[in-house]
Amino acid sequence: MGTLIRWERALERWQDALLAKAFRSEQVELLDALRHECDSHAVVCSQSRVVVPNAYEVELDPDVYRELRRRGGRVGQALTDVLVRHGDANRYEWAGPLTVRVVPSAGLPNGRYRVTSSVMHHVRVDAFA
Repeated sequence: MGTLIRWERALERWQDALLAKAFRSEQVELLDALRHECDSHAVVCSQSRVVVPNAYEVELDPDVYRELRRRGGRVGQALTDVLVRHGDANRYEWAGPLTVRVVPSAGLPNGRYRVTSSVMHHVRVDAFA
């Protein structure tokens, strides 16, 4: 059991390092925005069931997006993992398979990123490849 916990912690450190490289000082702000998007669209169905959106899109400045692609970063997967941990901690139920898609977008309101979510019931994992 101890080996599994050490492996999970090492994986979390690796993901944090990847996000830090990708977003530098904006990492915490972006992660908070992703969690907030999840929390603000939670639907309480019963005392023991809270459903949240399962499809998230993170729009990045085109230059930042190109840099991530150049480095071969798997930021979408790292952000998905962050949301999984957040959902587990809050006992959320996803509306379907969870995906986080990272895309370039010009004209962002804060010039850096925008996070949106939606419910997609029949999402295939390879649909965002």
